Amino acid sequence: MQFNRIVKSLVIAAGAALAFSSVHAAEVTGAGATFPYPIYAKWADAYKKATGNTINYQSIGSGGGIKQIKAKTVDFGATDMPLKPEELAADGMMQFPAVIGGVVPVVNLEGVAPGQLKMTGEVLAKIYMGTVTKWNAAEIAAINPGVKLPAEDITVVHRSDGSGTTFIWTDYLSKVSAEFKSTVSSGTAVKWPVGLGGKGNEGVAANVQRIKGAIGYVEYAYVKRNKMIHTQVKNLDGQFVQPDDANFKAAASGADWAKTPGMGVILTNQAGKTTWPISGATFILLHKVPANPANTQEVVKFFDWAFMNGETMATELEYVPLPKDVVKLIQASWKANLKDAAGKALY
Repeated sequence: MQFNRIVKSLVIAAGAALAFSSVHAAEVTGAGATFPYPIYAKWADAYKKATGNTINYQSIGSGGGIKQIKAKTVDFGATDMPLKPEELAADGMMQFPAVIGGVVPVVNLEGVAPGQLKMTGEVLAKIYMGTVTKWNAAEIAAINPGVKLPAEDITVVHRSDGSGTTFIWTDYLSKVSAEFKSTVSSGTAVKWPVGLGGKGNEGVAANVQRIKGAIGYVEYAYVKRNKMIHTQVKNLDGQFVQPDDANFKAAASGADWAKTPGMGVILTNQAGKTTWPISGATFILLHKVPANPANTQEVVKFFDWAFMNGETMATELEYVPLPKDVVKLIQASWKANLKDAAGKALY
């Protein structure tokens, strides 16, 4: 009897240890936007060190992330193009912003320093429509007096995959150029008139670095990581500005998150003297009644932790952490929307 009690207690202890292990070694998966990948990777590494739990995030582009969360093959999806309320409702999903950043034009031009070259939205639109094809074209030279511009062809580089970065880029170009809006339009994937495709921000960055005379668009963390030559851009107030977290923050300063359906705020071409005009938030997609409630709870714990502990990490990579009042709105939306099959709140 004594032996049986000892064996039983050992079995219970082992079971408890396994249960503890499963709780404290959670592993969840997400997929989508490449725009926020650098900060999600940094947050995930710090979160694992702090909690022992793993966040596996696949940087496959916003289009892929939307498809995978709709198919319920991942625990969360990520997109830089916010979904409309009717699309969220149709799939039983909710979304919330995670961080703010900027999309930046990058070039491969010998003798041009980072931040030296100036661009306007109108000129960028013409380049991406294929109507400005030389670096010494009059349109570029007029806004860059004193800059030595080569008489070489411009090689346009764009995304080849469904991309929220492309949505931010094309949404901006559509706002500043009626011709671009009518011929190319905006979206996560568009029919480009010219250019070479690259998969992910990584692919665009690699192609621009490889091809002399290339121009592309990437999230600013990739500019810093790869020491790329970025350009200034003229904003809505007529000021040529450099990309940095302060100017991305300026773009978000007037956003009304509470009154925007699904919190799907679009930050391109905002007013303000210091505003970076090609700014955007990136978003997380969750099923309101998930197939795996425990994993969704872990996703929420991760982002809750990141909002509370990850601000410095975000600013180090030139992202803008969400304002505290926006974080409170997100927490309220988790509480209101996320439930298990029995209707029990998951946050």
